[in-house]
Amino acid sequence: MTKKTKNLDELRQEIDEIDDTIHDLIMRRTLVVEGVRDLKKGQAVKIRPSREAKILLRLFSRHQGHFPKPELARIWRELIVATLGFEGPFSIAVPVIDDGFGYYDLARDQYGSHSDLKEFPSSRRVVEAVRDGKATVGIVPIPVRAENDPWWRHLVSENPNRPKVIARLPVAGPGNGHGSHLEALVICQVEVEETGRDLSLFAIDADEEITPSKMVSNLKACGLEETFIYTWHDESRPEIWLHLVEVKGFMANEDPRLEAMANKLGIHLRRIVPLGGYCDPFRAEELSTDNEDGAK
Repeated sequence: MTKKTKNLDELRQEIDEIDDTIHDLIMRRTLVVEGVRDLKKGQAVKIRPSREAKILLRLFSRHQGHFPKPELARIWRELIVATLGFEGPFSIAVPVIDDGFGYYDLARDQYGSHSDLKEFPSSRRVVEAVRDGKATVGIVPIPVRAENDPWWRHLVSENPNRPKVIARLPVAGPGNGHGSHLEALVICQVEVEETGRDLSLFAIDADEEITPSKMVSNLKACGLEETFIYTWHDESRPEIWLHLVEVKGFMANEDPRLEAMANKLGIHLRRIVPLGGYCDPFRAEELSTDNEDGAK
């Protein structure tokens, strides 16, 4: 017996039934999130960036067919962020700098089309807004070399409310907004947890310059593989040298490799300050669904 080919009306009816099922599951998911909210009562910041990253990692690992992964990520980002409001106030601090509203678009892609976005005239003001509790998360430009006043130096602090880096944008490829060519980091007053696909950041505060070759050799001796090292120095204060280091893998605040690094740097070191980390964003080849059978 040959299989009957469905006509257009039948296919549309099937799509409607699927849409109803999706809607039912969204409403069910919302009820579960409300239960999570009740269990999180008393927590100042409800966002859990590592948990959000793990959701996307799991979905991508099981994805099949030709539905684009960037759009899949966008759907789930909207689902996740739409229910954050149930758990308490949620807002995003965005710098309106350089490229106009480019960072605004990056923020919208990651944190939803209806979230509360607050505009600030500089990255430093974004850091201050998150530190002072005026915004839940902040979007800041990806660090580059030779900055006169890099925002990340304001995280090198003993202030218990200092923000930490929790994510890198874009997570699943560039969107179609003004910020499509930009990259950014996200800061928040919350600790990150291991995802299995991590990069970690820390700052080295020293009273002299540490040469790149010495830095790399010491990192390697401590079992750390760097992905970038940036140095900031204020010529008016010759005793202050800050080095921003990104390494592969997850590092907890009390990671013994940080202590080992401190011992190697010796008397010229003032402190090593963990700055957070994030799940490594997906590369273009990982987002592709262009294969013969449509499988993942």
